[in-house]
Amino acid sequence: MDFALTATEQEIRTRARELAAEMAAEAARLEREGRFPEPVFRRFAQAGMCGLALPREYGGSGFSYLSYCLAQMELAQVSPAAALLVHLNHSLVGMALSRFGTPVQQERFLPALARGEALGCFALTEPGAGSDPGGMATVARRQGEVFYLTGTKNFITAGDRAEVGLVFALTAPERGAKGISAFLVEPGATPGLRLSPPEDKISLKGAASVTMHFQEAPVPAAHLVGAPEEGLKIALTVLDGARVGAAAQAVGLGRAALRAAVDHARQRQQFGQPLSQFQAIQFKLADLATELEAAALLTLKAAWLRDQGRPYGAAAAMAKCFATDAAMHAALEAVQIFGGYGLLTENPVARLFEDAKAGQIYEGTNEIMRLIIARELLKS
Repeated sequence: MDFALTATEQEIRTRARELAAEMAAEAARLEREGRFPEPVFRRFAQAGMCGLALPREYGGSGFSYLSYCLAQMELAQVSPAAALLVHLNHSLVGMALSRFGTPVQQERFLPALARGEALGCFALTEPGAGSDPGGMATVARRQGEVFYLTGTKNFITAGDRAEVGLVFALTAPERGAKGISAFLVEPGATPGLRLSPPEDKISLKGAASVTMHFQEAPVPAAHLVGAPEEGLKIALTVLDGARVGAAAQAVGLGRAALRAAVDHARQRQQFGQPLSQFQAIQFKLADLATELEAAALLTLKAAWLRDQGRPYGAAAAMAKCFATDAAMHAALEAVQIFGGYGLLTENPVARLFEDAKAGQIYEGTNEIMRLIIARELLKS
């Protein structure tokens, strides 16, 4: 068993670390203001982060998914919102297209996504269908070479800025979840699609979420991804991989919280000595460091399994669940170590605390992750 990274993986991690350091100040300013991190995302995209593991022939770099996860562990330390935007392009819309798209679809949409010249969004969730896609109500009615979509999608990250979205709708409503199909939708060029104002949320404010309202919105039949009624398979396959990337983001966020807590504990004086000299604080830091190291190893193992073409659904669920819980714990304890200062909105640990909560919910709640793990355990 060799835990050493290849020269290429080390180079990608170093490049991402340098990139994160370069954008740290700008990212912090935009995070404080709750603004869309456009300059940060654009810089990440220019450095190739949106296409690290996407095919070379369509604008990507063709590296391993493990390499992508190493990069995300660095990027998410300075801008969880920009890292999530990279993730949308790379691991949700980009990976879906590279796996299930037609050559024409790939040629048209993948290069811009891989280079970050266009932003993607992933529209699966609905007001009545979150963890249960079987509750989906959006329908796609076919008439000749056009599908007409009617329904509502909510909590769609970057839906207000996306040039292309992967949208799921029922083409065979009588079949329930087995009647779902996937479509490529261009929000700016689709009549019958209305977007709500961005949601006022506590987490990842820079990556706005909107509701998408479809009313007989026309989508060309050529934009059907995969076969009809293959949407659930596409969604679950894509989410397995994306959960590993989400775990990598959580590791990065948790590391940022731990680093802030360590720096503060060294500097803050109480009772004539630094906080770092108190055993109670040392134990907190030791637990966080251990949890984040375990989270990183689970994440990299799941990424390695994916790269090897081996089953990794349970490993992805373990990584996502453990890493996002570890990030939440790290952010929570960082706020505690900062004391009253940790409650101030301008303090980075307060924002990390808010952002960490989202990781336990999106791309499958951690309750769903535990169900996946238990199901695999009971099958064996």
